[in-house]
Amino acid sequence: MKNIILPIDFSDSTEKLVDYAISFAKDVNAKIHLIHVSPTDIGFVISDMGYQYFPEVEENELKYELKELNRLEQYIIAHDVDASHILKQGNASEVIMDYVTEKAGDYIVMGSHGRSGIYDVFVGSLTKDLTKNANIPVVVVPCRKEK
Repeated sequence: MKNIILPIDFSDSTEKLVDYAISFAKDVNAKIHLIHVSPTDIGFVISDMGYQYFPEVEENELKYELKELNRLEQYIIAHDVDASHILKQGNASEVIMDYVTEKAGDYIVMGSHGRSGIYDVFVGSLTKDLTKNANIPVVVVPCRKEK
């Protein structure tokens, strides 16, 4: 069985991306490994008093993200595709590349939002980093909003 690494950012196009990954996984007989990389500074706020840390903000955000990852995993499983999920914190590109190695990934499936004609914005800096540095195929799925 092959392994698809599916980075999730919880944007408006997440459902479309997951649906594509399900179809692709069925075509190549693969398991989907959902990963969300949360920034390490979630609970920090900048105010006129400088930086302040609110652990409850970070805790609530991480709980929400885990709940959503679990919901997406169950959605994938309901479509007869094996799935798992993980939430990590750190630099998204580095964390995802480490996860690709850990899970012996065969494909990375990423979304492209297509907001502008400029390459970095069109493809996205994370997608650009992964396509540049990955030693496995990166499938870029156009996720523009329907008009």
